[in-house]
Amino acid sequence: MDSFDYIIVGAGSAGCVLANRLSANPTCRVCLIEAGPPDTSPLIHIPFGLLGLIREGRHNWGYNTQPQPALNGRQLYTPRGKTLGGSSSINAMVYIRGHQQDYDDWAAAGNTGWSWKDVLPLFLAHEHNERLTDAYHGQGGPLNVSAVAEPNPLTALFIKAGEELGFPVNPDFNGATQGGVGLFQVTQKNGRRWSAAKAFLTPVRERANLTVLTHALVRRVVIENGIAVGVEFEPAGASGERRRLNATREVILCGGAINSPQLLMLSGIGDQDDLASHGIGCHHHLPGVGRNLQDHLDMTIIIREKTRHSIGVSPLFLPRLFRDLFRYWTARKGFLASNAAEAGAFLSVNGDLQRPDIQLHFIPALLRDHGRKLTPGFGCTIHVCQLRPKSRGSIRLASADPRIAPHIDPGYLSNTEDMDTLLKGVKLTRQFFHTAAFSTAYAGDDSPRSDQQDDDALREDIRQRAETIYHPVGTCRMGNDALAVVDSQLRVHGIGRLRVADASIMPTLIGGNTNAPCMMIGEQAARYILAES
Repeated sequence: MDSFDYIIVGAGSAGCVLANRLSANPTCRVCLIEAGPPDTSPLIHIPFGLLGLIREGRHNWGYNTQPQPALNGRQLYTPRGKTLGGSSSINAMVYIRGHQQDYDDWAAAGNTGWSWKDVLPLFLAHEHNERLTDAYHGQGGPLNVSAVAEPNPLTALFIKAGEELGFPVNPDFNGATQGGVGLFQVTQKNGRRWSAAKAFLTPVRERANLTVLTHALVRRVVIENGIAVGVEFEPAGASGERRRLNATREVILCGGAINSPQLLMLSGIGDQDDLASHGIGCHHHLPGVGRNLQDHLDMTIIIREKTRHSIGVSPLFLPRLFRDLFRYWTARKGFLASNAAEAGAFLSVNGDLQRPDIQLHFIPALLRDHGRKLTPGFGCTIHVCQLRPKSRGSIRLASADPRIAPHIDPGYLSNTEDMDTLLKGVKLTRQFFHTAAFSTAYAGDDSPRSDQQDDDALREDIRQRAETIYHPVGTCRMGNDALAVVDSQLRVHGIGRLRVADASIMPTLIGGNTNAPCMMIGEQAARYILAES
């Protein structure tokens, strides 16, 4: 039986950081275990390959939610990374930390060490920013952060449209203020994706004290006398075989907001009645496991455009396709180097631009159903999501078999205030396409249709078309009340030598994309662990 000091379950954004930091001590034996394959697919490393990764199932768990009553009973497709780098290997590479007040709110709720002044140094330690060198950005870190290499001409129109509507141009959404419209920073280097695996894992893969297992599905954490002592897993190519790894110091779960609570419950940690219904013995009654699920519900505003600068599904696009294939392989330029969501905005529909309540992502392409439905022609899409939803959902076991996806119920729009905010966001976002700035490109509304103008019609459109923008958090919430799952140092309540370090520990959803915060959480966890070793 193999034995390690630390076993990290899940090689995603936080797990890769932890593997790097814990294995820096050559006397410390670390095992990083991942259910998916290595990150060798070209689709991962070519930025625009993300549209292919969203559609395929080898590097993507490809979950679906339970039917959502407020969305006309629809099940929403929920992609999550299943490879080295996790979702940082399949996402749109947008580098956003969230609003400063988000972290101060965590600290104010009793989570010591998680205020903005506490976490900013962690972000800075990770970052190597190619363009910005002020107090808000780091230099020399492993995570490369760059500008979009060659923005689409339509992206400039989006920014001009925002100016025309009275919003300030913000050159840095991670700087002193978040509000405004502008280009996103991206986790890329030389026109290639710079995932958490590329930044933190690849440089240290050859360390003798670091073992990385792929195609290895963890079935449960082994608990003895209230202490985590290892994991049981199914190794690659060994159908039905189960093996055990021992952990002499800690097991750290980094599976994300869906898989970490699932694994805790499979291990006998959760609501004892729920566990009993699946024939799972309870090691510790922790009813908050799987509760508090939050996510950014997303709505798309789509138009047709006449410049043909967009990335289109048309024979007319073929010359550009062949040209840009050549340009990418020779110079790492062209649309293949694009992250698709090149620009965006942080705006407020409820009066406070200092703390925006909606986020926009602009894409110079017709994008439906996460890119899974190809639409002929040329067009543009603006995603609008509500940043701080009040709706809450849950993760629950569907089976004691870890290969069966859990029940994912985000409870979208279960709080009516969320619908009100999203509706205001849709109405505001439609204005971008009807500015003088966009008049040279606008060729007609696609979705919502031009005849969908009143609030009732737009609400129904939201119920029919809204999707997730892939930011689930909160299901192993940090805190000290009866429904908290981990304490402020990410230790699971009631179980020794077990931590969770990923998006699931967030008490509340941050205002922005969640990849950078997840890497920060991995850094914070490493510092807590090393301080105790």
